[in-house]
Amino acid sequence: MAENNKTSSKRVHNEHALKKIPKTLIIGYGNPDREDDGVAWHILKGIANQFGLSYPETMDDETIKVNENLHFLFNLQLIPEMTYDMRNYSRICFVDAHTGALEDDLHWQIVERLFQNSPLTHHMTPQTVMSILDTAFNQKPEAILVSVRGFQFGFENQLSDQTQSLANVAIEKITAWITRTEPT
Repeated sequence: MAENNKTSSKRVHNEHALKKIPKTLIIGYGNPDREDDGVAWHILKGIANQFGLSYPETMDDETIKVNENLHFLFNLQLIPEMTYDMRNYSRICFVDAHTGALEDDLHWQIVERLFQNSPLTHHMTPQTVMSILDTAFNQKPEAILVSVRGFQFGFENQLSDQTQSLANVAIEKITAWITRTEPT
């Protein structure tokens, strides 16, 4: 019971904090039908829950406006057209899975505006998206990338236990980032 009261109190605090934040967009990308590759979808739902906000069960809507200052966007991959929707935000958080190529299982970094060529035809980095946003719209919002280690990439829509544990930590850290008032 004490845990429920603590969670409820935290949720009320977070709901109140949303009134003071700059306009923030959380962009998740990956494939929810490929187990841990879909960790971003689960994280976005978890963040919405932290603020007591409803979140759709399906990906039918691209931009999900859950609050006046906090919006979510989910897609299978990053695409240049997203920059049109991104131009009105002060802060952007990209959320994705990684396969272990990064040193940390829960990787957090500031995203620089840097066009990056990719050897893959269906791959665009957050840095490239931010570069396009700067070039096309002269917009330079604060941006971070949170990448969570995936361990299983089969054809299921649930997370492995290891990735679920990391996702829970990511939800807490991103929620804290959302509610802070000074830049990273």
